Amino acid sequence: MEQPVIVVAVAVVAVSLAAVLLTRLVRSRLVLGTTEDQTTYRILHTTSLASPELRAGLTAGADKAVRHLRELLATPAMALTDGDDVVTWDGVGANQHVHDVRRHAARALDGNTDVLGPPAVECDRVDCPVRHAVAAALTTDERVAGALIAYTSARPSAGLVRAVEEVARFVSGQLELAEFDRERAKLAEAEIRALRAQISPHFIYNALGAIASYVRTDPEHARELLLEFADFTRYSFRRHGDFTTLAEELRSIERYLTLEKARFGDRLSVTLRVAPEVLPVAVPFLCLQPLVENAVRHGLEGRADPGHITIIAEDAGNEALISIDDDGVGMDPELARGLLSGDAGDRVGLGNVDERLRAVFGDEYGLVIETAHGAGTKVSLRVPKYRPGVHAT
Repeated sequence: MEQPVIVVAVAVVAVSLAAVLLTRLVRSRLVLGTTEDQTTYRILHTTSLASPELRAGLTAGADKAVRHLRELLATPAMALTDGDDVVTWDGVGANQHVHDVRRHAARALDGNTDVLGPPAVECDRVDCPVRHAVAAALTTDERVAGALIAYTSARPSAGLVRAVEEVARFVSGQLELAEFDRERAKLAEAEIRALRAQISPHFIYNALGAIASYVRTDPEHARELLLEFADFTRYSFRRHGDFTTLAEELRSIERYLTLEKARFGDRLSVTLRVAPEVLPVAVPFLCLQPLVENAVRHGLEGRADPGHITIIAEDAGNEALISIDDDGVGMDPELARGLLSGDAGDRVGLGNVDERLRAVFGDEYGLVIETAHGAGTKVSLRVPKYRPGVHAT
């Protein structure tokens, strides 16, 4: 008596599942819209998949990008060259034709789109999927950097030729952006080297002098200072990564201030107040240490009475708010504006740090300087907790 009930129950469940799947299918068709909408979506999606691979450069990202590029053109095979060598081949016929790619790319490397067919592309099979080709130049900065060759079984239409040229322009644009990324990375490294050059001579001389003064009177303290000095210089002169965590940057600043306290003694006092929530935030490497050194050098040096520096890092929702405040001699506000604009002589990299912050996070994230003669100096900055492409290494 129970078996028919079970069969009916299973049938009801099956019908329900079918109804759910049908509803989802109908909804997906409504979301995607017309056939033209679906085609547009597919093209945009495929293009977005190829873009990040090409941004790595022609040789680094071509193997993954070429599959998406071939899908855009719906051709059976595609090859990319860097002008001298075949970078990659995707699709059928690699064993028979990859050795001829440089010959197929010859006219494209002269800057001309070339349509090739037998006997330029040889194939013994009647149904050969690779018998014709369209070769287009890849350019960066108005120079030919390589070629894109799309292979077909039949003579390519005028529409396909134009499509190949458009895809080649797209690839060229991504390669130019990749070149821009490399140049920006070189510039960032040059700016960091400039900061190191400004920091090291003055600080190293004074730090070693302070350590030497303790060698006879307090050898254990001198040893501790040498270890702090070694850790500070190891961090400051590291060779990898454009970004670090706020925790690492503040740890380096603590080492720096320990060494400066050994030199200034009771003349220097420091207040450090940091919210735990902001410690993992990624910041440009060496973006805070120059600001603290500026507070010490230009806020305390040249005065006989004690000085105080306050370093605060606060949590502000999607941002971290950071400030370095000294009660030193201050400066003319016009001079402060000149330092940030580059019109005045830089003080331990203020302009450098300001430019790097704006380049990474946007113009609204530059330094803010509050100062006046005899009123001390406060340097403030905001850092977003998350920004695509910004992560500590």
